[in-house]
Amino acid sequence: MLRTIYWLIDFIIYLLYIFVQALRGKRMEKAGHTEEKRRFTQKTGQIWSSRLLRKTGSHIEVTGSEHVPAEGPVLIVSNHQSYMDIPLMVSVVPLPMGFVAKQELRRLPVISRWMDLIECSYIDRKDIRQSLRAIQQAQKSLESGQSMVIFPEGTRSKSREIGAFKPGSLKLAQKAGIPILPVAIDGSYRIYEERGRITATTVKVTILPLIPAETVVEESSSDLMSRVFGDIRQALGMEGLLSV
Repeated sequence: MLRTIYWLIDFIIYLLYIFVQALRGKRMEKAGHTEEKRRFTQKTGQIWSSRLLRKTGSHIEVTGSEHVPAEGPVLIVSNHQSYMDIPLMVSVVPLPMGFVAKQELRRLPVISRWMDLIECSYIDRKDIRQSLRAIQQAQKSLESGQSMVIFPEGTRSKSREIGAFKPGSLKLAQKAGIPILPVAIDGSYRIYEERGRITATTVKVTILPLIPAETVVEESSSDLMSRVFGDIRQALGMEGLLSV
């Protein structure tokens, strides 16, 4: 429990730093310096995310970093076990990125301001039309050079299990004509979700080979989802490949 309290205090204090950095990034954005703003938010986000994870006392093991391209855009596709998966992505994939996130995150002070700055798209799972607009917005970000992260399960599994991917989750990569970078996360749920408090653990992150844009565009949406789902499941050492 003491670790949880310590982590929360550090998190709240560090929000002040993020607030100031968000103001700086916003000035870049208003001045039309999009690429400078993206590099700035990537560097700042990586420092913040690495700190959040380090303060949990956890050890992050990363394999496959060589598969990350030197520059984007790519659609980063990962399984989703924990709230910590967002800082995990930012800390281990050194590319400017936004997230396809749930609408509820817009209610978080400071964090929502930062997420807007990194061009996140918010999905309201109760509003199909709004969700479609959010996907279109994410597609535009990809086409303009910003990498995006999507968790196709739509919600945290809070375990090692992988839920079925939502239909059409990867279509934005196909429409934008950009590569997909699959990522397998193993153990992040143990940091908080398993016990309801911050717990030091080991998290393994496996970055899988990049799926080229040509393959993404040529494969059917269902075949592409099955392929990515199976690759992530296999990277986690799960026997048998479930259909999506």
